Amino acid sequence: MKRLVVGAHYGLMDWLAQRVTGVFMAGYTVIMLAAMLGGATGSREAWQIFMAHGFIRFITFLFIVSLCYHAWVGIRDIWMDYVKPAAIRVTLHVLTLFALVGYAGWAVQIIWRL
Repeated sequence: MKRLVVGAHYGLMDWLAQRVTGVFMAGYTVIMLAAMLGGATGSREAWQIFMAHGFIRFITFLFIVSLCYHAWVGIRDIWMDYVKPAAIRVTLHVLTLFALVGYAGWAVQIIWRL
C-alpha cells in the first residue's frame, strides 16, 4: 500500500492564522504609514530614533513573524495543492521553510542594527 503525503486537519486553524496575521500586518502597515506621513521617518537618523523604541521593535518583530507564518501557510497550501510527487513537494516545503527562517533572521538582524 502506498502512503500519501498530504496535509490533513490544517483547515480551520490555518484559515484563522491567515486572518489573524493578515489583520496584524494591516494594522502594522497603518502605523508605519502614519509614522512616515507624520515625518517620524524622514531621514536615516529619524528612522533610527523611531526604531529605537522598544515597542516599535517589538511590533516589528511580531510583524516579521506574522509575515513569515502567513507566507508559510499560503506557500505550503500551494505546494500541497499543485505539486503531486511527494519527494518534490517535501523538498519544496523544506526549501521554503529554510528561506523563510533565513529571511526572518536577516530582517531581525537589520532591525536590531538600526
